[in-house]
Amino acid sequence: MTTTTQVLLVDDEEDVRLAQSQALELEGFEVAAFARPERVLDRIDAGFAGVIVSDIRMSRMDGMALLASVQAIDENLPVILMTGHGDIALAVEAMRNGAYDFLEKPFPAARLVSSVRRGLDYRRLTLENRSIRDELDTQGELDRLLIGRSPAMRDLAHSIHAIAGSAIDVMVLGETGTGKALVARAIHELSDRRDKPFIAVNIAALPEATLDSELFGHEAGAFPGAMRARYGRFEHARGGTLFLDEIGTASPAIQAKLLRVVEERSIERVGSQEPIPLDVRFIASTNRPLKQETTTLRDDLLYRLSVATLRIPPLRERLDDLPRLFQHLVDRAAHRLRKETPDIDVALLTALAAHDWPGNVRELRNVAERFVLGLDLGHEPSAVEGASLAEQVEKFERTVIAATLAANGGELKSTYESLGLSRKTLYEKMQKLGLRREDFSTPADS
Repeated sequence: MTTTTQVLLVDDEEDVRLAQSQALELEGFEVAAFARPERVLDRIDAGFAGVIVSDIRMSRMDGMALLASVQAIDENLPVILMTGHGDIALAVEAMRNGAYDFLEKPFPAARLVSSVRRGLDYRRLTLENRSIRDELDTQGELDRLLIGRSPAMRDLAHSIHAIAGSAIDVMVLGETGTGKALVARAIHELSDRRDKPFIAVNIAALPEATLDSELFGHEAGAFPGAMRARYGRFEHARGGTLFLDEIGTASPAIQAKLLRVVEERSIERVGSQEPIPLDVRFIASTNRPLKQETTTLRDDLLYRLSVATLRIPPLRERLDDLPRLFQHLVDRAAHRLRKETPDIDVALLTALAAHDWPGNVRELRNVAERFVLGLDLGHEPSAVEGASLAEQVEKFERTVIAATLAANGGELKSTYESLGLSRKTLYEKMQKLGLRREDFSTPADS
């Protein structure tokens, strides 16, 4: 269900309904108003990107019943309840039952506008987080993310499990396209903060002029155009995890402010000197080695954020994982594009493994989508600079054997027959090249 409506307003008193609609529309909100709460339920689903504002005392279906019905559709959809009866016990019950906010009539229009604005911010972040979750597969928490059984990926999975249960801050290192945001998400999902927000901030993508306000929030009148107070990403992440992607691109001034937040675990909104306590776990990332990052990231901030450091190996360092990973990406692309899943042969996997993959998994995903669509794959095998003939021959042999094992689901007889080898020769080559049958077997075989 797609709709541009931001606010669904319910009140059985026409004059009140009209006044509140006008107050919200004057602030630029798209409003749909109803006298009967039942009609709201036809307008929402788990993808609705707005909020619901409802009177609590109505003749047919009251606001509490509406709240329960909305919660059954999506428990994270903000419902703001209003009452003119001053019933504190009712307000407490509503908040306990999951209401986002409670307004006691009469209230100024600014109070309603502020509550709706905060509810929309919350809803936007909720849907963003779900979108990130949907990027992951439907397998186990780490298996659905870390496709591959190479030693480097097994070590990474072990480190994530070890780190996730602690409260320490983490630095994630990895080239562009290796999946730093997904590793950060995996740490959050495996931690005791999993039910709290996961907020990702791409430092490099935010304009310097608005970064302060985006991170820290601001008070009304803090700068020209700041007509109302606004929560920043830090406050939205309270109790959960804040992921600072490409931290090295932050300016020296922003880095100084981030250091203070990491050290003191409190923030001040722009235009305010009132400290706000902050219970947040920080995960930062960079696409450069730390020895290079020290030239752009101040040392004290780096040391604070890298209590634990995780390195995601580039795809060229784990080519044994490429067949399984490519099959996974092809399956996902076929499902998303509503196409039949094409067969993947050994020749294709061998050709893919000969490429250097500077764009890593992101580049491989693009190739998988083109493959599903029947388009040209769009790359040529990369030259191996500085490699001897023996090294190139060994890489080719390893690639062919790994691709054949993957194509046969790790079944050895089919593999050595396809390659024209004896069983003994295949065993010897696998041992020499560090290949393990179980790394290529299907989940059922494993």
